[in-house]
Parts: sequence; structure tokens; C-alpha cells
Amino acid sequence: MTTTKALVKFVDDDLFVGITPGGRAIVLDTDSQRSSAPSPVELLLVALGSCTATDVASILKKKRQQITSYTVEISGERRSEYPRSYTSMKVHHILTGRSISPGAVAHAIELSETKYCSVSDTLRPKVEIQSTFEIIEEQRQTSGE
Repeated sequence: MTTTKALVKFVDDDLFVGITPGGRAIVLDTDSQRSSAPSPVELLLVALGSCTATDVASILKKKRQQITSYTVEISGERRSEYPRSYTSMKVHHILTGRSISPGAVAHAIELSETKYCSVSDTLRPKVEIQSTFEIIEEQRQTSGE
């Protein structure tokens, strides 16, 4: 078992500074009107998206898929009553490249969800996570263009 430690320091007026276990700082703003920095719940979406994107990109590279652009869109639904926790999240992978195999993408996402992504494993089963993907075929440039 590995233990890690982060710090969160109150600055002023709903502003905080988080210090990661690696010593990097991030500002957090819990004033939704001002919204000068990400809120803790916004960072949950980013954490899920970046965790699965890291896995999927690595797996597809090993599968020799020609990915030229990769974006992950993450949305979440929260309860209306307190605590306003997420009840579900949608993760949509958008991959651009040449001759990308849909089977390879589906397998990479499945491996991330079931084996590698610590964030999704931490959120489940309380948060329902749905993953989808789309592949955009990059057009080859012809000579003279």
C-alpha cells in the first residue's frame, strides 16, 4: 500500500492553494460567481479525463495506431441537493488519424476503465461512468495542395 499526501491552504475569500504530493501548486476557487480558478469538482472531471486519456494514448501507441489528434470531453451530472456529488459522468474520446481501428480504440478504453485508470476506479460504483468514442479520418494531402 502506498500513501501520498497533499496539502490545501486557505488563502482568502474562497480561494485555496492545493499542493500536490509532488510539490506542485494549483489555485482553487470555490466562489462560482468569480470563478477565477478551477473548483474541486471541476478538477474531478479533468482528473478522470486525463487519467483515461493517458491510458488510451499509451495503449494505442503500443498498438501502432496513427493518432494525430486526441481530445477527451468529460461532462458530469450532479445532485441538486447537498452534498452535490456527481451521479454520472460521460467520457467522449475524439481521435483523429489515419486508418484508426475502432476495435483497438474500444479495447484501449475498456482496459483503461477496467484495469488502469485509478480515478475511474475510485469514482465507481458510486458514479456511473459512460464512455463513447468517435474517429475522424484525417484526409491525406495530395501533391499540389
